[in-house]
Amino acid sequence: MECKPSSSSTNLVDQLVCPGDVVLDLSSMTNQTIKLGGGLRQDCDVISVMKAGRLRFSKPNKYWVENSQKRYVPHPEDSVLGIVVDSRSDNFLVDIKGPALAFLPVLAFEGGTRRNIPKFQVGTLLYVRVVKANPGMNPELSCTDASGKAAEFGALKDGYMFECTTGLARTLLSSPTCPVLDALGKKLSFEIAIGLNGRVWVNAASPSTTIIVANAIMNSEALSGVQQRIMVEKLLQRIL
Repeated sequence: MECKPSSSSTNLVDQLVCPGDVVLDLSSMTNQTIKLGGGLRQDCDVISVMKAGRLRFSKPNKYWVENSQKRYVPHPEDSVLGIVVDSRSDNFLVDIKGPALAFLPVLAFEGGTRRNIPKFQVGTLLYVRVVKANPGMNPELSCTDASGKAAEFGALKDGYMFECTTGLARTLLSSPTCPVLDALGKKLSFEIAIGLNGRVWVNAASPSTTIIVANAIMNSEALSGVQQRIMVEKLLQRIL
């Protein structure tokens, strides 16, 4: 889709929008590609809103509507946490909290060949990338980035996985670093993987640290940045 973002779309970024609102007019736009995320659709020459929430924009060219919901709608290039539910000769069936199970081809790994097919047990937690997500079809996943490298994708061992809203997941992945993660990172050592499908995995050296991080994240959604930092300090005082 070739277009140049208009001033009206810029004015609506980070604002509340409702179904039917027009956020982009394509009729007078040229020379720039934009990407549409969840909550937006193209109707002829306009981009309109499909669900209520806040219009978000990420550089260089992606727009989407963010809201707090537990239902996840897959979109290409989303990083998600999936759970293996079945293993077949050519692919793994993975639950990503979407309308349908996704499939992960056995060759969708860095250097994947028929000789080194990974073996995942049912229940294995994976950090994967959505490659294809077409209506009426099972989404396709990959354990590599767009360049074919494994990067951070693959099986997540040990740790603790919990679920949150998709809105909170996007907030945790935002830049600059979300206040709750910034405050936790200054005091505690832990690993974290966040899926846009509303799943979060945390791993730390001690169970108490894992519990503190998980509780802080789950309690942060309705708090401001300052309130998140205060909440983290209070949680830390209980264990230090």
